[in-house]
Amino acid sequence: MMDMMEFGRQVLAAQPFSQLLGTKLTRFEEGLAELRLTLKPEHLQQHGFAHGGVVAYLADNALTYAGGSVLGGNVLTLEMKLNYTRPAIGEVLIARASVVSSGRSQAVCRCDVFAVAQGKEKLCAAAQGTIVPVSKPSKSPK
Repeated sequence: MMDMMEFGRQVLAAQPFSQLLGTKLTRFEEGLAELRLTLKPEHLQQHGFAHGGVVAYLADNALTYAGGSVLGGNVLTLEMKLNYTRPAIGEVLIARASVVSSGRSQAVCRCDVFAVAQGKEKLCAAAQGTIVPVSKPSKSPK
């Protein structure tokens, strides 16, 4: 049987957008997930902060990993609420997500996103979302 971290890395490798951004899975166990993204100029907006869409993507993906760890595999985010707390300024973003509550049909998860600058983490966003299992869709025609 494949361990969770190996499974999680395979899932991330199958996400073209995550690969484009350079996302790394650094923790994945039952009820918990951590994703990291080294910031590049392409991830920034006009003021030099990480773009809000990048922060939201990282929170969404971490929430989904956390929920998937208790729901078993194929999951999607049903809804998500995100509060930005400060501009994401730094070299790295870290998203840490955990399961708040789960059942057979959904998991409610929370996630904090930190910007790391000169080795110091600062909270830049807090999110909460509902994760649900889905059946794997057939590939759509191109």
